[in-house]
Amino acid sequence: SDPTMSNDMHSESFPLSGEKSLNTREKKLATILMEAGVSEVSLTRALVALGEATAEISLHLTNYVRHEFAGSQNASGDHQLELDIQCDKAVFDSVKASGMFTTVASEETPEETNVGNGIYSLGCDPLDGSSIIDANFSVGSIYGIWPGSKLVGRTGREQVAAAVSLYGPRTVMCIAVPGIHKAFEITLVNNRTEWHLSKEKVEIRPSGKIFAPGNLRATNDHSKYKALLEHWMTNRYQLRYSGGMVPDVYHIFSKSKGIFTNVSSASAKAKLRLLYEVAPLGMIVECAGGKAIREDKDESVLDITIDHCDQRLGVCFGGIDEVDIFKQFMFST
Repeated sequence: SDPTMSNDMHSESFPLSGEKSLNTREKKLATILMEAGVSEVSLTRALVALGEATAEISLHLTNYVRHEFAGSQNASGDHQLELDIQCDKAVFDSVKASGMFTTVASEETPEETNVGNGIYSLGCDPLDGSSIIDANFSVGSIYGIWPGSKLVGRTGREQVAAAVSLYGPRTVMCIAVPGIHKAFEITLVNNRTEWHLSKEKVEIRPSGKIFAPGNLRATNDHSKYKALLEHWMTNRYQLRYSGGMVPDVYHIFSKSKGIFTNVSSASAKAKLRLLYEVAPLGMIVECAGGKAIREDKDESVLDITIDHCDQRLGVCFGGIDEVDIFKQFMFST
């Protein structure tokens, strides 16, 4: 498609599958993506589908009243909330309607599942943070888009786009497109009827004294992680940690600085999934100018092959200088 085409042309060349016409929200997001430099109509359609899923999930969260379990467990052994299943369905319904996806795997449906004959595959966590939702903490959705019909055997580096949605007082979505070397933020406004470009460029500065130390119980038997924690406290870093990966990483995006870690130990195993959480968020961090490395060596999380859907690892995300400090403590002999 021609990146110089007018907004109207872009919208007209952007029908969803079937006879469904675009709503105002979809048109607005399509225009924002085009103006940001996303020239491929197919990728625009795919990202608009994730915007629609986000709007639907936001509605589910607003109407959430009781902490009801569905009486089932996901493949990770976590008890599923009715809300988890509703959010999962919202994503599947939206990507099927777009006609842009062939395969989806999610934390609640953790296998490569056929959803049509599109050109992309999606790895996602539709509701990240369900364990803190009763306290009305912010929660999120994480999305990674890969070309083709397979997810297993790929690396995060192959993603054509990644996005993270944060549901708090506002519903916001940070989208990263490596092809245009940019990450930007949109906000859902006017009673969820349209998206507004709220930050043209999300950037992470090299240094900044904000820390979010995940899996902190690992400091009991991981002396290097404990020493790093003491470094942060001694040097008067600000603690910004909610227990939800999305709000804690998003805080780095909003403040343009900081570090998020989730380190494992012999007694506190790694919990973050490469496909659903780590690779998509790692792509956004790198597009914003930060670093996203694995906990045990200086390797980008985007260069790790996804061997299976439930693959887990520890990570460090943040500004380049802050990640270098992490490396000094964690990789020292």
